[in-house]
Amino acid sequence: MAGCHGAPTYLRTSGYIGDREAELGWVLLIIASAVIVIMTLLVLAAIYRRRPDGGDLRREEGGLSWIYIGGIAIPALILIGVTVYSLVVLRDVATPPGSTGMTVQVIGHTWWWEVRYPGTAPDQLVTVANEIHIPVGRPVRLELSTADVIHSFWFPQLAGKTDLIPGQRNVAWIEARTPGTYWGHCAEYCGQQHTNMMMSIVADTPARFAIWLQGQRQPAAEPTEADADSGRAVFIRSACAACHTIRGTGAGGALGPDLTHVGSRRTIAAGTLPNNFGNLAGWIGNPQALKPGVIMPAVPLRPEELRAVVSYLHSLQ
Repeated sequence: MAGCHGAPTYLRTSGYIGDREAELGWVLLIIASAVIVIMTLLVLAAIYRRRPDGGDLRREEGGLSWIYIGGIAIPALILIGVTVYSLVVLRDVATPPGSTGMTVQVIGHTWWWEVRYPGTAPDQLVTVANEIHIPVGRPVRLELSTADVIHSFWFPQLAGKTDLIPGQRNVAWIEARTPGTYWGHCAEYCGQQHTNMMMSIVADTPARFAIWLQGQRQPAAEPTEADADSGRAVFIRSACAACHTIRGTGAGGALGPDLTHVGSRRTIAAGTLPNNFGNLAGWIGNPQALKPGVIMPAVPLRPEELRAVVSYLHSLQ
C-alpha cells in the first residue's frame, strides 16, 4: 500500500481530468496567495504611513478612490475571472475528449466498494471488490450508486469527487495516462469505518487488462491441494456461503463481496490490510477486532477448519 497516503503522491496527477483539476488548483492557490500578500503590504503601509502635519489619512483627497478601486473593482474582476476559468475547467472535464469504450459500475457499501463489469451476457458479468482495473490511455465511464448511505468516490490523482446518493445513479469518467496503482478514499463521512473505506485503481496496458478481465470471467478454479479442497467444503457448509458468492460452487450469497477470485486481490477489508495468509485468517476469525462496526460477523471455525478455508481462498486467483 505504499503511496496510498503520501501527499507528494497525490500531487502527481495522471490523465486528463487530474491534470486539468490540478492546474485549476494551482491557479487558485497562486491568485489567493498573491491577494493575501498584496493586502498584507497595503495594511502595513497604512499602519506605518503618517502625514507630515499629523492629519487624518482618511481625509486625504482621492482616498475614497483607493477604496473603490482596490476594495471593490479589483476584487470583483478577480472573482469574475476565477469563476469563469473554473467553469471552463469544469465544462472541459465533464465529458471525455474521446468516446468511452467501457462502463464500470461502482456501488458503495458500509464500508467497502462493489465493482461490476457488465458483459454482453449474464455469464460475462464480473464482480470484484475494492479494486478497479482499467486500460491505460482509455476513458472509462463510471456509473456510481450506493446500497445504503451517502458515499463519495475520490481518486485525487485521476479525478475529483463524485457523490453516491441513495436512490440515484451518478455518472463520471476516469482515465489513467500511465500504468500503476492509484489509491482513493470515500470522501464523505459514512460512519464508524469511513476512514477505512479505501479502494485502488490498477491501470494496465490494454493487453494486460484484457487478460485480467478474461480471467475474472472464469468460475473459481478447482482446488489442487487437499487442504484447499477441504477448505472449500468448510466454506460452503458454513455461514460464509450465505453472504458471499464463489462462482462455480454452491456459495451464492449477495451480502458481502464476491470472492470468486479473492486470492488475486492485493488487499482485504477495503484496503485496510494486505491480502496475506495471516491477515485473512484474522479477518475471518474476528473481523470486529480489525475493523470494528463492520457487518461481517466472526465465523466460529476450529483452527484446522480456518486454516483450510484460508488456503482455499488464497488459491482463488
